[in-house]
Amino acid sequence: MYSELITMNRRRPLHFVVVTYQVQGHINPAIHLANRLIQIAGARITFSTPVSAHRRMFPSSAAPDQEVEDGLISYIPFSDGYDDGFHDYHSRHEVDHFISRSKQIASENLSSLVASLSARGRLVTCIIYTFFSPWVADVACDHGIPSILYWIQSATVFAIHYHYFHGYDGLVAAHRSEPLFTVRLPGLRSFHIRDLPSLLTISADDLLYSSLNTVREVFAATDSEKAWPRPTLLVNSFDVLEVDGLAAVGDEVDVITVGPLLPSACTRDRDAEELTSATDLFKSDRKAYMEWLDTKPERSVVYVSFGTVIVARKKQLEEILLGLKECGRPYLLVVRKDNPREGVELVEGENGMVVEWCSQTRVLSHPSVGCFVTHCGWNSSLESLAYGVPTVAVPQILDQRMNACMAEEAWGTGIRGELNEEGVLEGSELQRCLDAVMGEGELGVEIRRQAEKWRDNAREAIGDGGSSDRNLRASVEEVMRKATE
Repeated sequence: MYSELITMNRRRPLHFVVVTYQVQGHINPAIHLANRLIQIAGARITFSTPVSAHRRMFPSSAAPDQEVEDGLISYIPFSDGYDDGFHDYHSRHEVDHFISRSKQIASENLSSLVASLSARGRLVTCIIYTFFSPWVADVACDHGIPSILYWIQSATVFAIHYHYFHGYDGLVAAHRSEPLFTVRLPGLRSFHIRDLPSLLTISADDLLYSSLNTVREVFAATDSEKAWPRPTLLVNSFDVLEVDGLAAVGDEVDVITVGPLLPSACTRDRDAEELTSATDLFKSDRKAYMEWLDTKPERSVVYVSFGTVIVARKKQLEEILLGLKECGRPYLLVVRKDNPREGVELVEGENGMVVEWCSQTRVLSHPSVGCFVTHCGWNSSLESLAYGVPTVAVPQILDQRMNACMAEEAWGTGIRGELNEEGVLEGSELQRCLDAVMGEGELGVEIRRQAEKWRDNAREAIGDGGSSDRNLRASVEEVMRKATE
């Protein structure tokens, strides 16, 4: 059957428009999905993100706001009215205005883009969008095109949001100031308030409350008839990783696992890794840190990175450096260029290297890396699982707290560092965690064993004939059938 559908695709090629929010944590998994769609179905992809991100992806382009062709992927940006980015995160009013205005302008310009593609003979088969862009479903509906939400967080976090927006918001709101209060949601094991996604526990006057309303719109779109063929989403996870999370919404939503989608040896796609590095919003000198890692013994290096959003405070950076020094293990520390460094001595030498950015999948796949000190964003969580690297979790915002909870309690692949009253991971606590994870004690041995087990499970899921591979192929088949009706 699949070969027959591929033959149909040659007669009427599939054309997916992939629309993503303008941050690296959305762009990367969207690119990985686009490459898998090309790999398994020969689909044509139009990858679209706001101009502000497109310019950073292609800084050397002679026409930075124009289309960039790369094989079967065309990168075509749309304007959201903030082509130089939005930087005025000073008041709730300013953030609200940004979200409202950018949504209106982005909707109009994406609609024009879809019409332009059709006029050029590139009819759009389906639009896929990440979850901070719920307005995309309206654009797709206006053009009579099916749309699918690509949920780039965990299935468990999706289920938590689902129940929150379907009757449990009052319970969470009533106890949001009680971090150890136990929350019980249908189909899920018990959690503490402190483990829930941070957007669900903020007050109405919080600067990020607008973001909660945006996520609320995502679920409103999922509940509506605009979803196709019924409330459906692709999630960057795999079946055995989140059995409870996948079952927790019952038959109300069709949650389809297609991950872990990574540009790595885990997915057998080195070309995709090179492409993702080329489109990173942050650039790095890969040769230097990879050569440094080559000089270190197996599983000896502590890799520390808090992703593309979190900026470490001066006190936190100082404590991390203190803990790394005291533990005595070689370390690779990422301190982004936009992270304040004044007054912080970033000591480098034989035992430590500090970089402004790096290819995380390259680093995690290196045999010298023995532990990942991470903020526990979902992309980083999946990458650590896919490469079998144990973690020390230092969660901050959004879904990171739940990801840290699952790594420690559900998967057994790491431990969570405890923050002090100021929200800082002290150097002594970091040292304790590293000694536990990387040491030869019973806990460290078991964590490494679990990390290897989940690595094998992840590779099986995304490999030929694995659960996620089958799921994505079946989704493409359904799109093909609809396109030929």
